[in-house]
Amino acid sequence: MKNMKLELCAASVKSIELAKKYKFDRIEICQNLDQGGITPSLGMIQFAVSQKVNTHVLIRQRIGDFIYNEDEIQVMVSDVKRCNLLGVKGVVVGALTKDHEIDIPTILEMLESVQDLDFTFHRAFDDILDWKKAMDILIQLNFKRILTSGGKKSIDEGFGTAKEMVNYANGRIEIMIGGGVNSDNIKKIAEEIKPNAIHFSGTIFIKQETESLFATDYLEINEEKVKTILAQL
Repeated sequence: MKNMKLELCAASVKSIELAKKYKFDRIEICQNLDQGGITPSLGMIQFAVSQKVNTHVLIRQRIGDFIYNEDEIQVMVSDVKRCNLLGVKGVVVGALTKDHEIDIPTILEMLESVQDLDFTFHRAFDDILDWKKAMDILIQLNFKRILTSGGKKSIDEGFGTAKEMVNYANGRIEIMIGGGVNSDNIKKIAEEIKPNAIHFSGTIFIKQETESLFATDYLEINEEKVKTILAQL
């Protein structure tokens, strides 16, 4: 666990502040976390960078699958370029074909639009049928890391495959575990899977009870939950 990094999935100003307070190695900022996360606002990105935390930005134009049309792709390429100008450390991307393979032309367009950014392939990786082939492609494309829950919705379901992924990567690309990480399993993940990094949000479901016509339930970071997860390491 000595060299393992911790990344906080940050979808609010509060989460960015807590990432700084608890000295996380980096953050992945996004918004709409309760829907799986999409690209955050310009202001959120600027705030994260201003806090001098190692900032990586989710590039995901919409919720749902990862098969994008040309207009959606151009929006994401534009977001990658904007992030580069704002001084972030990296971006977190993913795009697939209808055959559940990496959409190489789209990924290349993102890669070639900027220089000197870390690229992480997000959990679209868990929708891929042949993960070994996909990992080899990402290594060839010089991706820094892969975020995965072992090809399943949560790491508890994908635990065995995640171990295989770390072994197959063999140091050629970083494997970061995310998806269902909590205080009950984080120590086991660290000790048995031995990933390069672990990613979690530390959120709880909030039922908003206000008089506003626009009140809605949402996920929000909880400091005690974050502390409890960190305490297991």
